[in-house]
Amino acid sequence: MEENVRAGRCVVAVDGPSGSGKSTVSRRLAAGLGARYLDTGAMYRAITWAVLRSGVDLTDAEAVAKVAQEVDLRIGTDPQGYGVTADGVSVDADIRGPEVTQAVSAVAAVPAVRALLVARQQEMIANAGRIVVEGRDIGAVVAPDADLKVYLTASEAARAARRSAEDATDATVTAADLARRDHLDSTRRTSPLQQASDAVVLDTTELGIDEVVQQLHTLLTERGVA
Repeated sequence: MEENVRAGRCVVAVDGPSGSGKSTVSRRLAAGLGARYLDTGAMYRAITWAVLRSGVDLTDAEAVAKVAQEVDLRIGTDPQGYGVTADGVSVDADIRGPEVTQAVSAVAAVPAVRALLVARQQEMIANAGRIVVEGRDIGAVVAPDADLKVYLTASEAARAARRSAEDATDATVTAADLARRDHLDSTRRTSPLQQASDAVVLDTTELGIDEVVQQLHTLLTERGVA
């Protein structure tokens, strides 16, 4: 991917709840910008996978943090096909499974885990130059100086329908799970899911992916960093 990254700094922070289109939009935008792409949620999911594998109690913050500090976490930044490994094991499929999905909010709420991963994310952003970063606290915490901050949202029904289509799950069950995760992530004490005060809010309920990407590209062009 490195040889395809264009020159010139460009950092885009994309936040929003699950099912708002963050991942698809971010990857496509990064590819169009000749930039790298970082899925911070995948990092928290990989740590959660390692915690579950270790067998430690999810409510034991110190034990969870110890696992996070010791695991060898690696994540690619190619928007066309990035990979995630934990201790040398490819976990791309496992981190999207129901067990990790159920536990990731609890692990991500541990302050020491967030401090560790935020520092890692900021280092990756600094080294990338041009990068689109998606998550839940990017514009407010991870990259407060991003060239463009975007908060993607959509109706609860639309988000549930999208996620259930991706995971082949029941929309009603998915909606309940999304509501649970959104509540946990938006009410945690450390770096909660939040909209940065200077973020551009885009409701994607009635918009296609191409429309959203085009709007973001236009905003970046207006800022002279596209």
